[in-house]
Amino acid sequence: MKETMVMRSSLGNIKLVAEDEKLISLYFTEDNFSLEISSVFLLEVRRQLKSYLAGDLRKFDFSFESIGTGFQKKVWEKVGEIPYGRTCSYEAIANQLESRNGARAVGAANGDNPLLIVVPCHRVISKSGALTGYAGGLWRKVKLLQLEMRDLPGNQYCLGF
Repeated sequence: MKETMVMRSSLGNIKLVAEDEKLISLYFTEDNFSLEISSVFLLEVRRQLKSYLAGDLRKFDFSFESIGTGFQKKVWEKVGEIPYGRTCSYEAIANQLESRNGARAVGAANGDNPLLIVVPCHRVISKSGALTGYAGGLWRKVKLLQLEMRDLPGNQYCLGF
């Protein structure tokens, strides 16, 4: 059975969708936040997200499942390996996957990521270092990267990880 919750955050309202104690979707929404929540699992997801957005949590500890094509899942798995506070290029991920479709295919898969923040697609940038595209809005990508990099020394950009 699917359960949903809309939570308030410093980046706007976030909609969480869970099924069988796994988070399957997280995205920004204009929907109103939920007043009554009965799901212990979603309350824990909300607690961890709030902690992350406060800068107190670097790794989530709840079950999630990305629903997508085989290629998308491979991209999201690689994206999930990018360390907190670091970035990686679309091209570097394509090279790691030996993708003949290259950076554009990685970008398209990233754009379809159903678990924003949890699968940290905000950490993927162009090879020039420019911030391009984010399903939650480019301004949110900037804020998430600033949050993650605020306490880390030096430039954390990498071509691979």
